[in-house]
Amino acid sequence: MLLCDIGNTSYHFLDDERSFKESVGTFNPQNIQEKVYYISVNHAVNAEIANLVNWIDISSLINRERYYETMGIDRIAAVEAVENAIVVDAGSAVTVDAVKEGVYMGGFIYPGMKAMQKSYKDISPALDYSFNFELNLDKMPKNSQDAISYGYLKTLYTEVMLHNLPVILTGGDAKVFAKIFKEADVDERLVFKGMKKILQKADRC
Repeated sequence: MLLCDIGNTSYHFLDDERSFKESVGTFNPQNIQEKVYYISVNHAVNAEIANLVNWIDISSLINRERYYETMGIDRIAAVEAVENAIVVDAGSAVTVDAVKEGVYMGGFIYPGMKAMQKSYKDISPALDYSFNFELNLDKMPKNSQDAISYGYLKTLYTEVMLHNLPVILTGGDAKVFAKIFKEADVDERLVFKGMKKILQKADRC
């Protein structure tokens, strides 16, 4: 089964156990002849593949009443993969979603690492630092790099851990955030696991 998670910059495929990406700017979806089950947050790509009969949008198979109206399909797919966990998807934005006994409890959106670093730099060039993921979140910082790192990471860490749920990290920066969420599981294929569960519920696989 060929699955595809379409973002703003790439097509992320899972072909059985092989994962690979193609650029939105250069990849031609007509080159694939087999069935592709996909989700997408890219409106331009949606228009391009709308008439390709072998590309099957699975978003219509989801019970949207479990979620709020404007929630992204990629977040929903990740949530569908878990029963009891808080999912932290660390990408251009950091999304945090809580699930208890299979019920979606809600979530929030936090600036991604690059966006937050840029915001500090925009305030003052003196704050142009990368984040220190090795700092001790139990001690107040005494230098500028750790001060901005603490302000960003401690706030996120505290809010996530407050819910007393197992933490699952996914997304491009998951392994970096694992340095502060030391007990978390990193699952880079969580969205695909959710997509498979959606298809199984609909008897499509």
